[in-house]
Order: sequence, then C-alpha cells, then structure tokens
Amino acid sequence: MGLHGVDAGARDGHGEPPPDEDAGGPDDASRRASGEPAASVAPSAAPRQAVGTRLDAWWAHLLRTPRRRALWMWGGPIAVTLLAAVLRFWNLGHPQAVVFDETYYVKDAWTLLANGYESAWPEGANEDFARGDTEVFSDDPAYVVHPPLGKWMIGLGMALFGADSAFWWRASTALAGTVAVFVMAMVGRRLFRSTLVAVIAGFLLAIDGNAIVMSRVALLDNWVMLFCLIGFWFVLLDRAATESRLRERIAALRADGGDPHWGPVIWARPWVVAAGVAFGAATAVKWSGLYFIAAFGLYLVLVDAMARRRAGLGFWVEGTLLKQAPATFLLLVPVAGLVYLASWTGWLVTDGGYYRGWAGEPGNAATGFWSWVPHSLQSLWHYHQAAYGYHVGVASPHPWQANPLTWPIAWRPTNMYFASTTDGSGGCGQAECWSSIMGIPNPIIWWAATLAAVYLVYRFAHYREWTSGAILVGIAAGYLPWLIYLNRTVFQFYTIAYEPYLLLALAAVIGLVLGRPDDPRWRRQQGIGTVAVFLGVALAVSLFFLPLWTAMPVTPDFRQLHFWLPGWG
Repeated sequence: MGLHGVDAGARDGHGEPPPDEDAGGPDDASRRASGEPAASVAPSAAPRQAVGTRLDAWWAHLLRTPRRRALWMWGGPIAVTLLAAVLRFWNLGHPQAVVFDETYYVKDAWTLLANGYESAWPEGANEDFARGDTEVFSDDPAYVVHPPLGKWMIGLGMALFGADSAFWWRASTALAGTVAVFVMAMVGRRLFRSTLVAVIAGFLLAIDGNAIVMSRVALLDNWVMLFCLIGFWFVLLDRAATESRLRERIAALRADGGDPHWGPVIWARPWVVAAGVAFGAATAVKWSGLYFIAAFGLYLVLVDAMARRRAGLGFWVEGTLLKQAPATFLLLVPVAGLVYLASWTGWLVTDGGYYRGWAGEPGNAATGFWSWVPHSLQSLWHYHQAAYGYHVGVASPHPWQANPLTWPIAWRPTNMYFASTTDGSGGCGQAECWSSIMGIPNPIIWWAATLAAVYLVYRFAHYREWTSGAILVGIAAGYLPWLIYLNRTVFQFYTIAYEPYLLLALAAVIGLVLGRPDDPRWRRQQGIGTVAVFLGVALAVSLFFLPLWTAMPVTPDFRQLHFWLPGWG
C-alpha cells in the first residue's frame, strides 16, 4: 500500500513503492515498520501456511493480461464516477426554489454574466427567480464578501441553457462533485499504489451525504473542495517527479567531479506550477484556499528536504531552505496570486462594481510611494480590507450554525431546505409529507473516517509513513484554521473542503484491514469480510438517508428516524 517512512529510503528511488494494482493492502516495507513479518519471510522449519483466498485467485486470473489490468485501472475509477453522477444529477432540478445560500450565489452568478459584477436584487426576488422571472435585478452593485470565481463557475450552466430551471443553476456544481470523485480515485492510486483501495476511496466520496448535498446545491464550497483536491493531486505528482530529477542532477554533478554539498535547484517542476493554479483557483472561490496554499507549500519544502537527505547531501537543510525553497515559492505562490487576480477581471474591466470607483473619490487614493498603483487596484485592495473586516467579525446567530469543535462528530448538520404539505398532495402516501435537504454526512462513513484520521496521526508519529503525513496535511489545512474562529458563525458543510482527506484516511485504514493476497488465508478472509460488511452497511445507510439529501417527500415519522444525534433535529 505504500505506507512507509518519509525519510527512511524507498525502493524505487523517489519515495514510493512500485505499483501494486491488485492487492489493496500494505507493502512489505509497511509490514516491517509495523512489526508484521513480510509474507515471503517465514521460519524454515515451520510448515507452509495457506495464503490468499479463492477470490484472490479468481481476481488474479481475471486480470492476467495487460489489457484487462488497464481496463480495471481506468474502469474502476470511471464506474464510481458514474455512480456519483447518478446520485448528483438525478432529479437535480427539485426543488424548483432558491435553496439556502443559493439566494446569494445563484443570483450573483446570473448578474455576473449580465453585468460583469454582482448586482442588486429587489426584495422577494427569490420567488421571482424560481418562477423564471430572472431579469428583475438592477445595475446597482451588490456588496459581496467572497471572490468571484465560484460564482462564475455556478453561472456556466445558466450561461449555456438559461436560468429558468434549477437544474441548470446547479448543474456545474453537480459536475464539480462528480469530477471530484474521479480525482479522488486518481489521488488514491497515487497514494496507495492500489486501484482497489483508490476505487474504494472514490466510492466513499460518491455515496457520502455531505458530498452529495454539496453537489446538489449551488454553493461555493464544492468548488473549493475540487480545486484543492486537484492541487493535492498535482503536489503528489511533483513529489515523485522531482525526487527522481534531483537524483539525476546530483549523479550528473558527481560524474563531472563536483561535490554537490548543497544540491542543485530544481526549476523544472510543472506540477508545482499546476498546483499553484489549482490552489489559486480555490482561493478565488473562498479565501480559505489560502490555508491550503500555505499547508502544501510547507509540505513541499519538507518533502524537498527529505529528498535531499535521502540523496546523501551534506547540507540538505541549508540547501532546501536557501536554494530550493525560494524557487518552489516562486513556482507556487505568484502563480496562485495571478490566478486569483484574474478571477476579478469582470470587476476590473467594468466600472459598476461595489467600491469600483473608491480610489477615484477625493481623499481616498494613495499618495507617496503607492501612488503609482492604478486606481482600479487600489479600489480592489480597499474592497478586500472591507471584506476581511466582515469575515473576522461575522457572528450573527443562526439556528443551524455549528461550532468547529463539533465538526468531527457532525453534531449540527445544516438544514438547507424544508417544505411540507398536509393535503395529501405531497407524494409520500400520507396526508402530511415533509421534504428536506439536510447536509447530514453518512454517519457510518463520517465517524469511521474521523477515527481513521486519529489513527493516522499515530501511524505517522510512530512509523513516519509519508502517505499518512500527506493526508494529514490536507485535513489540517481544511480544519485547524477554523479553530481560531470558534465565536464566528460557521456551518458543518464547510467540512466539504477537507472531507476528501478524511475519506483518504479511511481508505488507508481499509487497505490495512484488507491485507494482501500473500497474507495467511485466515487473515485475508477476515480482512475482506470486514471491509465488505463495512462497505455494504455504508451503502445501505446512504440509501436510507438519500431522501433527506435530495428533498424526496417522506412522512414526518420516517424523517424523524434519521435524527441519530440531538443536534440533527
């Protein structure tokens, strides 16, 4: 599975084990780290122990040709992606109503398409918009506190097919959630070197309630999740490529008679540039993307340091901090900044946006050293100062707000929509029917993933597994900064930004439980059985909660059965 020490050396020269597409369990290096004997090492006097199962033999026979293995490597991720598409696009236009914070982002997206900046709407515009009267906005600017990119992305479906149907104002967000499942599988294969465990990781994201709900309402957070996950994928791709390139450069220097104590600077890192684009896009949706830039920027520095240490460089710390780290910064952060600034193009090239003419008013423009900055950028900077003041100070009580300390157990998921009928027309088979969109994560998956993340902290501390460390960086970037704002009004659905890393933690533990085909038969059978039961129960729970995730009409009593914690009702 590729769980081994980040600085303990590697068998293929770049910190990752060779691919193991069929096994789905830990490799021998992991076994040695955890105290388990490798399957190929046994006392010579001991009788030969039966290994593997009939299922393993059948699977190996099924994938006996390169073409079949390639079909599985791509077919498995595509299959869970198609499952995600069904769960996200089915009946997406229901309800034909502006749901929760769609009141901001959908209407903002529509006015961005029309005016290039977010514009004001009259009172009661939600009902008009849902009925198809979408042209009641004015040219006056609206004060918004999030960057524009997420709203531009929401507007894609409406730009192509109009805003008359809720399906089209949610379609691009549903597509983002679907694509995220495929990216999740690609990340899982890069981390675990097992298509099976990667597909399980994608399956968990495909069927989880938080991920489904956030793909079926046109909010911003799903885009933060997708862009950050893509950025993480690019960071992992860079990790392998750069260490290989570093070793080649060091070998070439030594072959020429040099003594590279500090090591060379590696500038050819296209995946770092690509990660900068992805993390910059996330920040251009919500500023919380900045935490991912900082976390994975630091991760790249640490990975570079360990690579130089493994390469035998004498001054690996100095070489990292004084040579490679500045280069990595220039490849990552300015690129992210340019992407972020580009997201404001609509605001910059028009003159009607909020605060757009601020610097042109008497007494506002900068003097002295900063007077050369164009008024448009000075106005944009003032806008950011005002928005930052809002973000740090917002504390309006909300009935569905959730303290970040409770997010790991999902104590207070967000109820985004509720409707009821009492005349028998609701479609649930009784006179009174209720419909809800509640961001309740699948509790079996969510609680198991939380425990798995805690376990990965132990494994990283004890065994220094690079995979555990990489996953924990994603969790930390998405969760820990919110602990600074315990008095701020925040919601459980913000967890979608780091949910993929939680599920990767769960997939990592599932891979350990599965074991390998060369494990003793009893252990392998128990592992496969345990994982099969867990995944079966998780799927059943998702089917049970699906009505509350998709606004299907149900009876009040049936709805009440889903409130497993007091905070859910």
